[in-house]
Amino acid sequence: MSPPATRLRVKRYDPRDLLTEALVGILTRPLRAALTTLGTVLGITTLVITLGVAATAADQITTRFDAMTATTVSVSAPPPHPGSTDLPLLDWDGPDQVRPLAGVTAAAALAEAPVGHDLPVRASAVADPTLAGASIPVVAATAGLPAAVRGTVTAGRFFDAGMVARHDRVAVLGDQAAALLGIGDLSQAPAVFIAGQPFTVIGILGGISGEQFLAATVILPPTTAHDRFAFGTPGRVLITTALGAAGQVAAQAPTALAPGRSTELTVVAPPSLERARKGVAGDTNALFLVLGLVSLVVGAVGIANVTLVTVVERTGEIGLRRALGAARRHIAYQFLLESTGVGLVGGVIGASLGVIGVVSVSAAHRWTPVLDARLALAAPVAGALVGLAAGVYPALRAARREPVEALRSGL
Repeated sequence: MSPPATRLRVKRYDPRDLLTEALVGILTRPLRAALTTLGTVLGITTLVITLGVAATAADQITTRFDAMTATTVSVSAPPPHPGSTDLPLLDWDGPDQVRPLAGVTAAAALAEAPVGHDLPVRASAVADPTLAGASIPVVAATAGLPAAVRGTVTAGRFFDAGMVARHDRVAVLGDQAAALLGIGDLSQAPAVFIAGQPFTVIGILGGISGEQFLAATVILPPTTAHDRFAFGTPGRVLITTALGAAGQVAAQAPTALAPGRSTELTVVAPPSLERARKGVAGDTNALFLVLGLVSLVVGAVGIANVTLVTVVERTGEIGLRRALGAARRHIAYQFLLESTGVGLVGGVIGASLGVIGVVSVSAAHRWTPVLDARLALAAPVAGALVGLAAGVYPALRAARREPVEALRSGL
């Protein structure tokens, strides 16, 4: 009777052995490993550069927001009800009431022509058929209007408090209105005719950063507009603030203008710059993130293909290891470690190149680079995860090889 068969006891695989075998598998084919790593390098580099440049560009976009957009507050009053005996919510002294508020740099009151008043504007007393279809609005404003809209008097001057007090028959044209009327030279004191009444043009207002409609209007002193065309109280008060003070001024201005009735006023303030910055950054990051992820997928496919080819080429080696007692999981672990190592190396190199790329682009455009440090630190981990995911199928395929079949295929 033959002695009972004894079962061979295979020594457990040491993790250090797995790591050594994986490292040898990578280094024995350095060119192939380098080309495989290149896919991950390109993917991680693209991801870091796109997200970094997107964040930097978003910061530049919000930094270059028009100062007028970020520092203008408009306070409007509803039109008075017919027959109402209530005092108007706004008056022409409104700018003086808000100027003492902290953060206010300029203010002006503005009124448009009364509803139903047709005020045709012409450059001469004789009707010109070429201007028959032109419509030039007439508005009344206080002397502080240029500063309140960040405008520049490109010719002549703007009317002052003395002209307002004397009810002078003067007018200032927006630059578009002046071009439409054919008025550019003020040396001869040209006049415009509003509803047939002459007004001396003393200035042209251009470069308006806010309230763009004023560029195509005729601007009169409020006293003159009231005397000649029955303009009433202002409908709006325009306030220019220091950067960052718009929110505070928007909260305080209604009370300063109409104590006890502030809730009846409508306030338009600029949105929060921080919120705008986050919105722009989110939009640009989402766009570029897709590009970066596509590059990562391409890198992952490259790793998977090369690892799969490696499995086929190393069939004999796999069979020999299985015959010497290596379990399926040991084979799978080895190939997973190889693909993960390739991804990790690619992630480190890609993160480094990506940071250099962001700094270089920023320097070329004289921008301040904006790059989340967590992105640079997470990039190598992302590369390792991409390598791990790419190596799952090849590792499983290698682990399924039977020792005899693998040895025969490797001969």
